[in-house]
Amino acid sequence: MDAHTLDTGTTIAVIIPVFNEQDGIAKVLADIPPGLKAAVFVVDNGSTDSTAAVAAEMGAHVIAEPQKGYGSACLAGIHACCGSHVDEGPDIIVFLDGDYSDHPNEMYDLVRPILEDGVEMVIGSRSLGDSEPGALLPQARFGNWLATRLIRLFFGFRYSDLGPFRAIRTQALLGLGMKDRTFGWTVEMQVKALLKKLRVAEVPVSYRRRIGVSKITGTLTGTVKAGWMILYTIFRYRLFPEDALTPPISK
Repeated sequence: MDAHTLDTGTTIAVIIPVFNEQDGIAKVLADIPPGLKAAVFVVDNGSTDSTAAVAAEMGAHVIAEPQKGYGSACLAGIHACCGSHVDEGPDIIVFLDGDYSDHPNEMYDLVRPILEDGVEMVIGSRSLGDSEPGALLPQARFGNWLATRLIRLFFGFRYSDLGPFRAIRTQALLGLGMKDRTFGWTVEMQVKALLKKLRVAEVPVSYRRRIGVSKITGTLTGTVKAGWMILYTIFRYRLFPEDALTPPISK
């Protein structure tokens, strides 16, 4: 598979959780490679601006999820793209932020290890890729450093990032039984993937300054809440790994 083609038998859904991203969402949607022929689901997590209207005008499926939380939006997107039966869902689900900090045009690189190497989950690592100066705030860098080292210590796998830009086989994702509805979503997925012995890989991705202010690292409250949930999730599955053996996501 080269940079502009994709196995036509593979179906992909892109889930983009958003909250007041009217200035960035159009750019994000415009940069998703058309060759992927992906179904795009923008999950509006209670925006008070025109984010939903802009996304709809760009041709995305817009899903309303009033229950606040990054994880809540991601779970709503999964339910929307998978339908009422697992077999109706796409082969691969890609998660992408709506603030234009990620580079959607690098999505080919993200899904390639799944298609060619039998990997089940791929994390787009901002630490391994090129980050624009100031894109990753100091608190985000420290949080990534601490979380990935704790995961390595407790679970024996060396992640370099908890980046939101990621791809995973749908069957593998549903088997994780994801539950977190807040800031612990990304680390929950990564820890559960290790406990359930999924084949995991990282690829370098580019990162730029987001459009607008981050709802997580852009505020003291968001930073504290996110840090607490990330640490809580890591220690929870370290102390109670059986909690990861939950049923798949119910329909």
